[in-house]
Amino acid sequence: MKRLFLVGLCLLTTFISLAQSTLQHPDQFLGYTVGKRFTPHHRVLAYAEAVAKKFSNRVKLLPYGTTFEGRPLMAVVVASEKNMTRLEEIRTRHLQQIGLGAAPTATSSSNNTALPPIAWMSYNVHGNEAISSEAFMLVLHDLLDPANSVSQKILANTVVILDPDLNPDGHDRYVNWYNQMSGTTPDPSPLAREHSEPWPSGRYTHYLFDPNRDWAWQTQEITQQRMALYQQWMPHLHADFHEMGPESPYYFAPSAKPYHEDITPWQREFQQIIGQYSSRYFDKNGWLYFTRENFDLFYPSYGDTWPTYNGAIGMTFEQGGGGRAGLAYQKRDGDTLTLRERIDHHYAASFATLESVADRPADVVKNFNSFFQKAQNNPVGAFKSYVIKTANDEGRIKALRKLLDNNLIRYGVAGKSQKLTGFSYQSQKNEAVTVETNDLVISAYQPKSTLLKILFEPQSTLEDSVTYDITSWCIPYAYGLKAYGFRERLTPTPYPTAATVSPASLPANGPKPYAYLVRWQSAQDVQFLAGLLKNKVRVRVAERTFKQDNQSFDPGTLIVTRAGNERLGERFHQIVQQEAAKRGIRLIPATTGFVAEGADFGSGSVFSLKNPRVAVIAGDVTTPTSLGEVWHYFDQDLEYPVTLLDGNALPGSSLAGIDVLIMPQGYNYGKIMNDRTLTKLKDWVQAGGKLIVMERATGFFVDKPDFGLKRKEEKPEAKKEKTDRKPDADETLRQYGEREREAISEETPGSVYRVDLDRTHPLAFGYPNGYNALVQNVYDYDFLKDGWNVGYLRKDNYLAGFVGRNAKAKLNNTLLYGVQDMGKGSVVYIMDDPLFRGFWYNGKLLFGNAVFMVGN
Repeated sequence: MKRLFLVGLCLLTTFISLAQSTLQHPDQFLGYTVGKRFTPHHRVLAYAEAVAKKFSNRVKLLPYGTTFEGRPLMAVVVASEKNMTRLEEIRTRHLQQIGLGAAPTATSSSNNTALPPIAWMSYNVHGNEAISSEAFMLVLHDLLDPANSVSQKILANTVVILDPDLNPDGHDRYVNWYNQMSGTTPDPSPLAREHSEPWPSGRYTHYLFDPNRDWAWQTQEITQQRMALYQQWMPHLHADFHEMGPESPYYFAPSAKPYHEDITPWQREFQQIIGQYSSRYFDKNGWLYFTRENFDLFYPSYGDTWPTYNGAIGMTFEQGGGGRAGLAYQKRDGDTLTLRERIDHHYAASFATLESVADRPADVVKNFNSFFQKAQNNPVGAFKSYVIKTANDEGRIKALRKLLDNNLIRYGVAGKSQKLTGFSYQSQKNEAVTVETNDLVISAYQPKSTLLKILFEPQSTLEDSVTYDITSWCIPYAYGLKAYGFRERLTPTPYPTAATVSPASLPANGPKPYAYLVRWQSAQDVQFLAGLLKNKVRVRVAERTFKQDNQSFDPGTLIVTRAGNERLGERFHQIVQQEAAKRGIRLIPATTGFVAEGADFGSGSVFSLKNPRVAVIAGDVTTPTSLGEVWHYFDQDLEYPVTLLDGNALPGSSLAGIDVLIMPQGYNYGKIMNDRTLTKLKDWVQAGGKLIVMERATGFFVDKPDFGLKRKEEKPEAKKEKTDRKPDADETLRQYGEREREAISEETPGSVYRVDLDRTHPLAFGYPNGYNALVQNVYDYDFLKDGWNVGYLRKDNYLAGFVGRNAKAKLNNTLLYGVQDMGKGSVVYIMDDPLFRGFWYNGKLLFGNAVFMVGN
């Protein structure tokens, strides 16, 4: 009896042990079959946590931050039990091999064990492309399935990192909405409300940025936190999973042209390998797909290109569906696309990708390491060093250093003065330059050399003019920096660790300054001004150049006097110095209001600034990303209050409590911009309001009564020539297959132009070297007849990027920035996007001028 009891107890223990180690399927955990509904972010992570708890020998969770709305960010490492025990060794030795880790110790350098490749799979960067997170759960489950021979091969040869949800705020925005809209049975009719996702959609982050275009710039908190983790691992492969319109099938590599010229032969070859493995999975199931169309490898801030420029095999996967598809969607061909079908396609592509790496681990590691060895010893590109002048550019240099640090690009200072000849980004010519001791120097001989070259290239080489995104992003242009490229190798000295800016050198017990002076040069200075105004400090601005104490001060210089701030008492000095220290601003104390040249501080040409109450039109009349850029600028960059005003409520809203009203880009303003609303806006401006109109929103004011914006009229002789001229055969016999290329002749998908500025106008304050604009639309606007043409393009202002031949002609003699005085107020027309994706740093000063300087 005792023996039977012991046998039974042993069997029971074995049964409990087996039950505890059983891999729970997502269907069991969720309580519904994957594909029957959308799963919120917290439940997706809960499944990962449950699996990791049960299989800690093969699964490790990597929490890496939280979103703006407080949702956790987490990646999941899956590896064989053997590799999991040495996971940290794999990570650190891998970084050492490519030059991004600490120097190996004697112990680690003697370890010759081969390292497995690291494959990183990113799901759901666009929140309403929500099948990715569902597919993640199936991929995680099946990677741990001991009966799955492909999974066993993958884990034996590869370390897999899965990020289930790159954009949880957007994901839950979509899932919460859809789960409220759907019933027991999904309605596949495209007319059903469950297929009409409301503005702004779940695609974007909290601040309505597109996180898939933020990899290099890292303006959003989710990108910053993810990239910090990513660069602790530097995976050999990165796969980015997306969705597109529901009428499309499935897209996988190889990518479309253009490929950037610096993508290596191995990376190009692996695009083909990915396509072969994926097609094998899809052919087996009879699924439709396409390759080599639409999605190129060029713009450097995507989830496929940024990893590629960092040595990885990077690719995008796109499933037809998106936020419109829901649980079921009836396509035009009569077929019904289901959520489960979409999930299965991403699941198959995930395993195809992982298997392609697992079948050739040594080759993947070898070629990845070779990429970094070449970067450090024989970098690509003509320039072997870059020098950025630092004098009087503290704000811009600080912002640039942050970008370089975020991308692990190394830099230093010149350390000595020397005369060289280099390529000037300003003149686009080779010229003599004196490199000074404190100039910032970036050597191309470093691990991140290829990324550095691509971010700094003055003109990107296009093998095909049909592109998916902007065609120029050159950092010296985006940051407004005086920069040079050199063919010589310059070795920088370490950047001074104590290079902090002292707010002011004030005697401890001496008299307080008569005023504080701050040069108006960068977005950092706008932040400082916003902080003062928010604290009710009155600020004055010099309209003209003046000299004091053998120093020259340009128009726009902030003059913060004790006079006018007496009510603050000693707090005045505390506030000014605290705000300066917070932003790293150099205060210049002035002991007198008398100047050697120019206007004294009490002159009428030294005007006072208001503390404006700002509103921005929001809602479905605007483009989400354009609104998001303005919102983020005030809320995060300036920390200055802004009211989001629903555009649909504008016709019935009072603007009495608003000083500045901003109209971001939008295509639906026609809903509200009737004659009555325009009259209301005009009356508000005439009473003292300031209207800032951006990009395409300007089109709603063209030829409107009392608004001075006009399109250019064709000259009579040109019109007659066009009428008289008969089209030649090539123009008449157009080819249908060339219609896309013909269309781009009218476009500029993002090119850089040098803008001529009227530097005496407040809208142009702070730009002694001019301004470079990222032009994305062809407006063809005439100069204002009754107003101030502050920024405009002449005939030869083009700098970089693709511009169609017809578009280039229209961009000659064109207004970009204009100010129209109207009664006591003003209208500011801004035709480009100075806040583009939050990374066009130089535009943040211009937009600050529009908000704070114009109209005082």
